[in-house]
Amino acid sequence: MTAAMDELLNILDLERLEHNLYRGRSPQVEWQRVFGGQTIAQALVAAQRTVEPDRYVHSLHGYFMRPGDIKVPIVYEVDRIRDGGSFTTRRVLAIQHGQAIFSLEASFQVDEKGLEHQFALPDDVPPPEGLQTQRQLLEKAERVPEAVRRFWARERPLELRPVNLQHYESRDKLPPRQNVWIRLAGPVPDDRALQSVLLAYLSDMTLLDTSTFAHGRGLFDPDIQAASLDHSMWFHRPHALDGWLLYAQDSPSSSGSRGFSRGTLYARDGTLIASMAQEGLIRLRR
Repeated sequence: MTAAMDELLNILDLERLEHNLYRGRSPQVEWQRVFGGQTIAQALVAAQRTVEPDRYVHSLHGYFMRPGDIKVPIVYEVDRIRDGGSFTTRRVLAIQHGQAIFSLEASFQVDEKGLEHQFALPDDVPPPEGLQTQRQLLEKAERVPEAVRRFWARERPLELRPVNLQHYESRDKLPPRQNVWIRLAGPVPDDRALQSVLLAYLSDMTLLDTSTFAHGRGLFDPDIQAASLDHSMWFHRPHALDGWLLYAQDSPSSSGSRGFSRGTLYARDGTLIASMAQEGLIRLRR
């Protein structure tokens, strides 16, 4: 277990303040705002704490309203919308400085058997062992602010190895698609609810970036103002998260200063674990 992975598990273990009320903290890093994946994951933890243990999250939908402040805790308030015969619905509001910064709705279901199919793992994707890490690529890339280099140089709870390298090396207009291998930097407890939370955490990694490729730009460009606006996720199959995952992404559209991206997470053996969709702000600064 690395120190960064241990810290991640610690910040995902929320403090219970009162009935339906929880508090989470952020890692103390040199960054302007709370990582969106952290807020999604902590809100999901709060929702899970109010749900029967035989019901597992199958979908979530969240909206980012204000940037989170890493210097103060986040309070999560859970609304128990519905407890049905096989489905449970929860709404979570994340609050800082007396204002909502994020809202989440999540649906949970008992395990059921039924029809099943999935898309196959993308063809011709090289294995992660021979690829460079995102940290190595950013160290060599041009136009990356020094603060960003320092942030990515620190120990992290996960490792990313991008398959597509062009957008790190140039500002050519590229097809808005990318594949990224990703794995957690330590063993994951044998806890299906926690594994879903960790999937939610990593699902916010690199997804918005894909919407900039068609324009020959990157999220770190000084004339780009970028931020996640909403995030949706569907959990298809449980997985132990004990190895590399392939995060296949594309961006069908950008318009109105918003970029729209989709993603699918596959296990190394081809199992489709989860799907994501996100829209984010990619505004040109004037």
